[in-house]
Amino acid sequence: MKTSDRNVYLKMKTLEDARKILCERFPEGAGICSREMIPVPDAVGRVTAEPVTAKISSPNFHAAAMDGIAVKAEITFGAGETRPKELLIGKDAFFVNTGHVLPENTDAVIMIEHIHTQEEAIHALQRIRIEAPAFPWQNVRKMGEDIVATELLFPQNHLITPYCVGALLSGGIFSVSVKKKPKVLIIPTGSELADWRSAAVEALEPGQIFETNSFVLGKLTEACGGVYVRHEMLKDDLKTITEAVDEAVKADFDIVLTVGGSSAGSEDYSKDAVLNLGEVLVHGVTIMPGKPVIIGVVRNKPVFGIPGYPVSAIIAFEQFVRPLICRMLGQPDVERLTVQVEPTRKIASKLGVEEFLRVKLGMVGKRIVATPLPRGAGCITSITEADGIIRIPNHIEGLKDNEPVFAELLKPLSLIRNTIVAVGSHDNTLDVLADELRAKHSHLTLSSSHVGSMGGLMAVKKGVCHFAGSHLLDTEDGSYNISYIRRYLPDTPVKLVHLVLRDQGFIVARGNPKNIRGIEDLVREDITFINRQGGSGTRILLDFRLNQMGITPARIKGYADEEFTHMSVAVAVLSGSADVGLGIYAAAKALNLDFIPVVTEQYELVIPEEHFDSENIRILLETIDTAAFKKRVEALGGYSTEKTGVQRSQI
Repeated sequence: MKTSDRNVYLKMKTLEDARKILCERFPEGAGICSREMIPVPDAVGRVTAEPVTAKISSPNFHAAAMDGIAVKAEITFGAGETRPKELLIGKDAFFVNTGHVLPENTDAVIMIEHIHTQEEAIHALQRIRIEAPAFPWQNVRKMGEDIVATELLFPQNHLITPYCVGALLSGGIFSVSVKKKPKVLIIPTGSELADWRSAAVEALEPGQIFETNSFVLGKLTEACGGVYVRHEMLKDDLKTITEAVDEAVKADFDIVLTVGGSSAGSEDYSKDAVLNLGEVLVHGVTIMPGKPVIIGVVRNKPVFGIPGYPVSAIIAFEQFVRPLICRMLGQPDVERLTVQVEPTRKIASKLGVEEFLRVKLGMVGKRIVATPLPRGAGCITSITEADGIIRIPNHIEGLKDNEPVFAELLKPLSLIRNTIVAVGSHDNTLDVLADELRAKHSHLTLSSSHVGSMGGLMAVKKGVCHFAGSHLLDTEDGSYNISYIRRYLPDTPVKLVHLVLRDQGFIVARGNPKNIRGIEDLVREDITFINRQGGSGTRILLDFRLNQMGITPARIKGYADEEFTHMSVAVAVLSGSADVGLGIYAAAKALNLDFIPVVTEQYELVIPEEHFDSENIRILLETIDTAAFKKRVEALGGYSTEKTGVQRSQI
């Protein structure tokens, strides 16, 4: 393939410069949305196209604000406990209920409980006695107290809320002129795409992926006030894509998004499609994810080339398309709440690129700690699992651990405050535990980060988690965790609670086609191994067994290839990229793979004493001791809950 066949990024822009270019080309007021009249109850979330003034006052009469008697205030002057006054019902005083029209020639209401009279007198509607004077307009809602006819209720470019509906209707406004929603056409492109609505999961062929970006971008469009139409999926063909864009800009669409094909590959045609019809303002922005974004103009309409990786697509939309839609509607861009957080470890970053780092957040003690999620632009779960985003500027090479930075919140702060932070070894039962917690205690969230057992102990030592999952084998005596806690946490008091006994062994393809029987087979030339990361309990177990058998790691093909979870090891075997990996039976069973047992090991929770008596940890421990949790764990396969919930007596 020749270099000339590729769309090379020759003039990449910074995020600030790219946004400035877009804003200057489509400033506020350009591409003003047309307007429409809609009923007020349907106008929530819409933007006023012109100022709205009240047609009537509210209330449009003097109204009683309390149950009692309406009087002319001046006739009550002088009344007191020692000099009560009597009033004649129907002449000097009139019974009224809250909201009633104030009778003519009255200007005050005396509350019913401040009236003194005999029971029969009230029913006979004769005389009443008062022992305190009323003042003018006491307990009265005067005409126009809330709204005065002709006054401005809302200016143009006002976002109508549910509260506004009451004000509009009270002011006699039953329909309102609003801006039409900006109309966005989303064109998914890519020969590898499959339609999830018509293609069965089982029929998905290697190289095919379900097209999801258009639906995500469509809902993001709706969330910021626009409306979208999804174009049929297009193959990677310049002529077809160009024709689709051309038809779109000639139609009534305000914005056009092509999805995929914006990068520098030989079959990425979005840039050429825009160039064939108009002008490319930006191709490539120094952000990660989202670098390949294209900003163009065709027939004076904005056309964006959105990257095909899911997280890149979301970031590109939020940084460019959403602000443009907001400007079209005369609204400010969405501004997320930011909070100060502390990264749990050092995070390297690339100079010259502004990175949008997705992180999990949780309040540990008085600090909000941030644990980074996978950084790949293709990992949609890195944003669905994220609680926040740390933006690493393009002029620094990364973040230091425990050094405060700011994160944009993706979830409510109240949820983060009620997040139990788990760091350490991966185990499938943590997912069950997280679900059981939310089912019974909806205010609680369990956030687990998989860094291996040793990483978990270090997180406990640094005080950045509520507990760590650990299954560290002492190769001297065969015990689990105790010796490591004594060695690495001598000054950190902890409690050790048993979670599960689990079967650990070799995960192999269905039918074990390579006839793998034990560790000795790992050195065979026809075997490719997938390893767990250094510091994980699984890795320590493997290295111990290799040492026992006198096998050097260098003899194992794939020993240096690492994954961070048992499920990732199982996926590697399922995909054929590896023949075997060491993991738990539950992971093999979940993906219908075969399993060769090696050892039954002890997986425990290491809980710092400072958190052990907290309400959230109490709830967590109660949850793992329930029959429902244990039943679900045993259904995974390869687990025993015989000791689940038992606390070690000594450490």
